Amino acid sequence: MKPMKAKESMKTMTCLFVTAVAAHVLPAHAVGAERQVKGSYARVNGLKMYYEIHGTGEPLVLLHGAFGTAEGWTAVLPTLAKSHQVIVVELQGHGRTGDIDRPLSFGQMAEDTAALLQQLKIPRTDVFGYSMGGAVAVALAIKHPDLVRKLAILGAGTGATKDTYDPESYKQFKSMTPENFNFPQVKDPYTRLAPDASKWPVLVSKIIKMDDDFKGFAEKDVKAIKAKTLVMMGDHDAVRTEHAAEVARLIPHSQLAILAGGDHFVLFTSPEKVLSILMPFLDAPVQELKKTGEGK
Repeated sequence: MKPMKAKESMKTMTCLFVTAVAAHVLPAHAVGAERQVKGSYARVNGLKMYYEIHGTGEPLVLLHGAFGTAEGWTAVLPTLAKSHQVIVVELQGHGRTGDIDRPLSFGQMAEDTAALLQQLKIPRTDVFGYSMGGAVAVALAIKHPDLVRKLAILGAGTGATKDTYDPESYKQFKSMTPENFNFPQVKDPYTRLAPDASKWPVLVSKIIKMDDDFKGFAEKDVKAIKAKTLVMMGDHDAVRTEHAAEVARLIPHSQLAILAGGDHFVLFTSPEKVLSILMPFLDAPVQELKKTGEGK
């Protein structure tokens, strides 16, 4: 078989993403006005940040991946909201949260999230971050250790992209441009929700630059994370499973879960696999987690 060129490889990866979005992120009942959810806005750090609150119980913040929106949590939100007060955030430049004149960075998005929680008078919360949102969640746990009680990440690492992705996935990522990452199933939700839909190429460019510029979190900062942590990774994720294991070794009170048959889109293609691991982690008493983490 003739090997794929970089552009063909990028197209293949994007088609997988498109399939996941079309089939799972935006089911028919969740599109547009048919999705009966009343969101709110908060002024934080120059942003008009969109958020939603679902359910009651222990607070849980959900941080989406790159190009994600609140609708992306449709498959897991009902289960999470049965036992938690779920705060769904749309980060800078994503969904209904408009962009402003500053670069995207994991640290700044973490500060925006912390400022929102302060406005909501939530002094301590669990956090679940997917992909880009996982890195934001790690930054939040590092920068605001007393704010994050439990930390769960999926499909995210703590190192630079070139060090954490497998070589082929990194090659695919590097071939991404605002011109070729322009598929309707990815772009249409942005066009429908964004305050200024013409900013799509800006968002793509900022995400590319953010990943290019990110050098990774300092090892000493990762080791200092206080939160009880769950590191989840599909066994065929773009982020290498070896890196996921290293993250779990670095964080003192942590667990590692490798999801069999899962790629980077397992949250959408097999949400039940994610929930089967995430819910016991979130529901377990902190004292129990502290006991199982002893000796690390």
